[in-house]
Amino acid sequence: MALDSNPREALLWALSDLNEHDFKILKFHLRDRTLLAGQGLARGELEGLSRVDLASRLISMYGAQEAVKVVLKVLEVMNLLELVDQLSHICLNDYRDVYREYVRCLEERQEEGVSRSYNQLLLVAKPSSGSVPQEQELDSVTVEALFDSGEEPNQGPPIVVLQGSAGTGKTTLAKKLVLDWATGSLYPGRFDYVFYVSCREVVLLPEGTLDQLLIWCCGDNKAPVTEIRRQPERLLFILDGYDELQRPFAARLRRLGPSRTEDVLHRLIRREVLPTSSLLITTRPLALRNLQSLLKQPRHVHVLGFSDDEKEKYLHSYFTDEEQTKKAIDFVRRNDVLYKACQVPGLCWVVCSWLKGQMERGGEFPEILSNDTDIFMAYVSTFLPPTDNEGCPELTRHKVLRGLCSLAAQGIQHQRFLFEEADLKKHNLDGSSLAAFLSSHDYQEGLDIKKFYSFRHISFQEFFHAMSYLVKQDQSQLGGETLREVTRLMDDKGQAGNEEMTLSMQFLLDMSKKESSSIFELTFCFKISPSIKQDLKNFKEQMNSIKHNRTWDLEFNLYESTRNLVKSVQMSDVAFKMQHSNKGKSDSRKTCFKTRLSKAKKEEQKCPVVDKGSITGTQKKASNGKDREREGELETRRAGGQEEEKWRH
Repeated sequence: MALDSNPREALLWALSDLNEHDFKILKFHLRDRTLLAGQGLARGELEGLSRVDLASRLISMYGAQEAVKVVLKVLEVMNLLELVDQLSHICLNDYRDVYREYVRCLEERQEEGVSRSYNQLLLVAKPSSGSVPQEQELDSVTVEALFDSGEEPNQGPPIVVLQGSAGTGKTTLAKKLVLDWATGSLYPGRFDYVFYVSCREVVLLPEGTLDQLLIWCCGDNKAPVTEIRRQPERLLFILDGYDELQRPFAARLRRLGPSRTEDVLHRLIRREVLPTSSLLITTRPLALRNLQSLLKQPRHVHVLGFSDDEKEKYLHSYFTDEEQTKKAIDFVRRNDVLYKACQVPGLCWVVCSWLKGQMERGGEFPEILSNDTDIFMAYVSTFLPPTDNEGCPELTRHKVLRGLCSLAAQGIQHQRFLFEEADLKKHNLDGSSLAAFLSSHDYQEGLDIKKFYSFRHISFQEFFHAMSYLVKQDQSQLGGETLREVTRLMDDKGQAGNEEMTLSMQFLLDMSKKESSSIFELTFCFKISPSIKQDLKNFKEQMNSIKHNRTWDLEFNLYESTRNLVKSVQMSDVAFKMQHSNKGKSDSRKTCFKTRLSKAKKEEQKCPVVDKGSITGTQKKASNGKDREREGELETRRAGGQEEEKWRH
């Protein structure tokens, strides 16, 4: 029979399948209030009940679904495991629908949910975690095919490492995967459960057990974790932000050892629990060395961010006022640094937010921005309270700046990314008035709801961490952690070709330049002490002697490689379409992640002629003369940019 169709029928079938002896034993156990959480049946209520009568009695007491769970508990005690396996599907399948609905409702309650708009991200497969792919090795990846076994079907349960620098869209993509699985448009029939685990938030769990982790993911203290775990091959865990769980060289950080919950995640990664489940792990490149030692035969996929088309779409969608839109987009297009930075979704948001803030405040745009540090300095300067804040004298510019810097530094040094209100008060910060820098999160703890804060993005925390070395008046040398990282890079100089510095160090290196220090002092009306300036000079000299990668270099370089590959060649336009539909609504919302990349040598042989509707790296349809003129300007700038010094981003 189709057990997953009706819990009432499944319950009656299970009772009818018992022989008379087992049926009597089952009724005996139903009197056990300890086993049934204080709701056992009295002996007099059970005597003389037939199988049909008992099923009706249990359903009237517990409801059909809960009645199945009650009988399952008893059957497990009786060690009738075959019947348990058959009957457990009714709980599993029914709860799967409950969980899907929970995911969909959770998304709808988010003010800035991932379904509000769509992003198209470029994804490229990497041959290994430690090497930079060559042009001939680049290959497109579709989200639908992330867990396909490909040419090695016996490789075992898939582990996918989704890597990219800060702000490239890893978290948005991870959340989209869960949502689109829940709506049925992604991996239909493959996974019974797809669990999103934020490595930043999971440390809040009071208990470090696998069952507690599953309950937390389901948002339900009564989730049937035993049934969920029965078929681990039908589970997908998305561990988002592994780098926030374990930074490289963590032994040198001032923090306690990993929590019990972190241990559970490491056991999942090492395949010590639920070894046949599938894993998707997102991380920044800095944590790859540590992560790689835990993995067996992972698949590496690199997130490159927005294409040029998506940059344009994002810029147009961010601004609602027509005049603001034209002014902002014209400015971005004229500034090569800004235009290139907008390839990274997180940086694109920073740029747009800053421009909008400047226009709303009547400010002017600076003529020159030389790197990403200048972008963050412009944003922070725009949204810090004014120096003469008459409305709130306690919320002074310098006070807020110092507070944000000290909070960020303490968090980085202790591997903390979530802060309670008490933490903010210690640093003289009011979280509710600093929405430009801090996001708030409500966390259910028993019957209470606790509010936590985090920086709007990890890049902001790293930026203020770098600034903390400049604003401390009593500081005679650079912070100990930075000196340790410089020493570590110096020690690894012979192997540092692929080394990526931390984002904090990248920001600090930019600030150490003389012109940047002067801009910093003018922008924030803050005087850097002579001793700190000398330390910055020494720091700059040490860092300039090391070959290292800046945070977004690899994404930009790979993106340029993909553009070269597809020049004058038809690109594969593989779309991952996601439909978001709500019950009772006739309309649906569609979202797609698109990876458009192809191996040029093969495609050149197959497709020497570009179809009329195809899109190439250098050819775009222009609907009018103005669009064609814009394309000419872009192409000229791109060609010239190849001869210029690499953008120091």
